[in-house]
Amino acid sequence: MEALLPDGVTIEDIITVLAAMSAFLVVLAIWSSGIIKDPMHGRIKHLQDRRQDLKRGYTAPTKRKATIGKASYLGTMQNIVNGFNLMKNEQAEKFRIKLLQGGYRSKDALVYFMFFKLVLPILIGIIAVVLIYGFGLFDLKPMMKTLACGGAVLIASILPETILKNITIKRNEAMQKALPDMLDLLVICAEAGLTLDSALIRVVKEMAQTGPELADELAYTAVELGFLQERKQALNNLSLRVTLPAVQSVTATLIQSEKYGTPLAQSLRVLSAEFRNDRMMKAEEKAAKLPATMTIPLILFILPTLFVVLIGPAACQVSSTFS
Repeated sequence: MEALLPDGVTIEDIITVLAAMSAFLVVLAIWSSGIIKDPMHGRIKHLQDRRQDLKRGYTAPTKRKATIGKASYLGTMQNIVNGFNLMKNEQAEKFRIKLLQGGYRSKDALVYFMFFKLVLPILIGIIAVVLIYGFGLFDLKPMMKTLACGGAVLIASILPETILKNITIKRNEAMQKALPDMLDLLVICAEAGLTLDSALIRVVKEMAQTGPELADELAYTAVELGFLQERKQALNNLSLRVTLPAVQSVTATLIQSEKYGTPLAQSLRVLSAEFRNDRMMKAEEKAAKLPATMTIPLILFILPTLFVVLIGPAACQVSSTFS
């Protein structure tokens, strides 16, 4: 084991570093658990910022220069990103939409993302070269060292997109679970005579704790419905931010109701019933797959134990008899 370590580094040093990191993580966990976080505070701030932008006449996120109150590191990141002209290409617009789908609506989120996407491969590549070539951390052949450094750079280049994709998937799953309840509340509000704006605001208040992700998107849509010149654009923005097919069906229904004046409550009630049937069918599908899924664990873990319990005493008696 010690032969694989660089010169001057012992096992005791590694154990000391690991113990220090463990102590730091324990202190960090205790400190973070004692802090009371309000998840709605940040969402309300973003909604207020969006309302102020729409009041000033902006209907889309615009470029904003770093003010004096902002941290200097943000200005440095923005200068680096602008120096490479990363904010004016097609990839920047694609990443902006992906950040919206992940719940990051801040105008500086794209700057952070593009900066880390640019700097992280370079940083990880330098660290890999120093560790592999400088310290000889791994006893590899020259070709394998080159492949290891290239693999580290490749992983670092796709790491930001992978993390953002995982966050978006988890967020969509949470919204999918809260969607049928949201439709039921929206149907009740529509049958009570509320307009779409008032119904969305009421649903947001009721679902702020049970479905904060979906409530956040609906609150954002309610703000845009009150300020945008075309209400259809606000609903299209909702379908752009949320890629769930169910949400896109809801937005299409709302657009149709706004355009042709069809009864909103009846359409939403049909959609709610369809979504609940789909959820029930998915649950039945998982239940039908359960016997096939449990076959391998049954053979590997349960049947050997059962054979030992049933046949073990008889085998011991036979063995003692013949001996």
